[in-house]
Amino acid sequence: MIPITTFSGLDVAVFGLGASGNATAYALMEGGARVAAWDDSEAGRKSAAAAGVPLVDLFREDWSRFAALILAPGVPLTHPEPHWTVGKARAAGVDVIGDIELFCRERAAICPAAPFIAITGTNGKSTTTALIAHILKEAGHDVQLGGNIGRAILTLEPLQPERFYVVECSSFQIDLAPSIRPSVGVLLNVTPDHLDRHGTMENYARVKERLVAGADAAAVVVDDDCTRAIAGKYLAAGKPLLTASTLDSADITYEGSVVSYHGEPVADLAGVPSLRGRHNGENACAAYGALRLAGLFDNEIAPFLSTYPGLPHRMEQIGRLGDTLFINDSKATNAESTAKALAAWPEGIHLILGGKAKDGGIEGLRCFFPRLTKAYLIGAATDEFASTLGTAVPFEACGTLDVAVARATQDALTSGAAESVVLLSPACASYDQFKNFEERGDYFRRLVAAELARRGTP
Repeated sequence: MIPITTFSGLDVAVFGLGASGNATAYALMEGGARVAAWDDSEAGRKSAAAAGVPLVDLFREDWSRFAALILAPGVPLTHPEPHWTVGKARAAGVDVIGDIELFCRERAAICPAAPFIAITGTNGKSTTTALIAHILKEAGHDVQLGGNIGRAILTLEPLQPERFYVVECSSFQIDLAPSIRPSVGVLLNVTPDHLDRHGTMENYARVKERLVAGADAAAVVVDDDCTRAIAGKYLAAGKPLLTASTLDSADITYEGSVVSYHGEPVADLAGVPSLRGRHNGENACAAYGALRLAGLFDNEIAPFLSTYPGLPHRMEQIGRLGDTLFINDSKATNAESTAKALAAWPEGIHLILGGKAKDGGIEGLRCFFPRLTKAYLIGAATDEFASTLGTAVPFEACGTLDVAVARATQDALTSGAAESVVLLSPACASYDQFKNFEERGDYFRRLVAAELARRGTP
């Protein structure tokens, strides 16, 4: 745990008592703060109280006594309207911040030399964050990985000058971290997402920009209009910048399967299943740029790109039956993320789609329809997606994931294609049938394992 000493002796309100909220309360108490914690959920309050978190009904409190409100990232800050705690804090002139901000303040106060690599973007954050941490660890560095991936940031090991902190940051977390100043900021892409939380695309882009604007150095993938504009402003500020692109010229490029730095090949990702597809070439370029800016050399980076094991639920190869691959891409909760998966195969895709649809549905996937052999629809989005697919793609309404896996497996094995893939890449949130994308992906794994065992491939 990272004790937060910057609020020692002060009263601090903490709202939202999930994993990160409880970790925040512990870290503040460990650093000497007096914590008053609350949650709208009775279950959340009971769980926190059982774990030793002091509960105070913040609705009835005198907010003038608090030095800050630490808000869980999932609690609305601005849109569709501020949470009631935000209104009370602002009326009392109390700062509203999050756990990333606590980390940043503590680092600045007691260990500013600790290397801090922060990664954001609409898609690809988790892969890039995990890839950077993997390479650092394999190169012999002391690494802590957390934030919006894995562990809450304040549960990481205490700050040390030689210890790398590799932190995935969502837009919600950046919005609550006004003083974020990473050693290296990484920006992958900015496309419409979470507009219900940020109000407009301009607001959303501005939040993403803040992560690199304050960074000592930045690696930016310049493959969309927003990131190109942000990179231009950063360059004009005179700070160290490495650009990356899979589409055009840049400091770091990806063409075919080769990552190059200033035109010189660095690594060939052919045959690395965890980095399959152009989108993962983008992630690899960003990771390479971040690590160069962090002081690593090619011989510390390139060898370990090919040993990256990949993330669960993101283009995860979980089995093979003859010439048929089974890929778990349950983390693809919007059409743009699914598009990146579909781009990895030119044909032979048996695609399992559906769940709780996002705005726009799968209209953005039309250019990939010719690659689909068949689609298997599940969940609440079935009728909407069936209408979009129309006569362009054969499809079957399967209802549930178990039916879809069975039908897709049978069709793929009898398709006669040189290579086929059964791909779970739902382009949807999971919570119509599952708690989260992890539960959905884990169930897919079990279903595929049963198919492999039944067909004689344990």
